[in-house]
Amino acid sequence: MRVLWMLEELGESCDYDPALPRSETAFAVNDAGKIPVLVVDGEAITDSVAIVQYLADRAGALTAPAGTLARARQDSFTQFCVDEIEGALWTAGKHSFALPEALRVPAVKETCRAEFARAMETLERRLGDAPFVTGDAFTVPDLLLGHCAGWAESAKFDLPGGSVGAYLGRVRARPALAAAMNRGAAAIAA
Repeated sequence: MRVLWMLEELGESCDYDPALPRSETAFAVNDAGKIPVLVVDGEAITDSVAIVQYLADRAGALTAPAGTLARARQDSFTQFCVDEIEGALWTAGKHSFALPEALRVPAVKETCRAEFARAMETLERRLGDAPFVTGDAFTVPDLLLGHCAGWAESAKFDLPGGSVGAYLGRVRARPALAAAMNRGAAAIAA
């Protein structure tokens, strides 16, 4: 969803194949069988964070220029999202559905919920009064955080209210997200 959302934000089109993870189609373009994969000029770019940052860099939009302090702050938020928020969500997901049942440790999910809650408190402090994490402009980490908020909601993690709740509501109300969700659903239904 992240890649479709970024493409919608940028007004770019693509040929979208809703391949499943570990499918023949996924393995054909990614040795790990993971999705999403963006193929550009015959070269596969894997991992959603790398893909959305590449798309933003290529378009010169929704990102600070490389090598600037603004980009370092942006990348710090991206890493925070991946390490602290997505890490908790994905670990809980692995122990809910991704791992073989014999390897799942259900008690881990409570630790993940606590880590997620702590990360939301950190986000509140880092966000402050700004409309977006890097200031006045929507950038890559906002998209990632918005995606994680949807994931958290579907996994029944508690999302905060207050300034973080308002921020996540703003991010998730973007028309490009709705368009991406509709596009993804239509492709899966086809």
